[in-house]
Amino acid sequence: MTEPNRPAGPASETATATAKPRTVPTELAALAMGVTQATIRKWASRGKLTRHGGPRRAEYDLDELFALARRSETE
Repeated sequence: MTEPNRPAGPASETATATAKPRTVPTELAALAMGVTQATIRKWASRGKLTRHGGPRRAEYDLDELFALARRSETE
């Protein structure tokens, strides 16, 4: 059997860019940011954070949380 041709270059880089986000539940997101869970939920409803997960399990992207923390430090 031969291995199928795989695209090289930008196509393989695109696959990396669309990788699944590393997420944490609301409780851990709040601990990481030093705020309450209610604040995390409020930020999500206002569009500051993207909510991932299902209807009963909210999760938040770690990279997005870190970016929000960096923005808050510079303001």
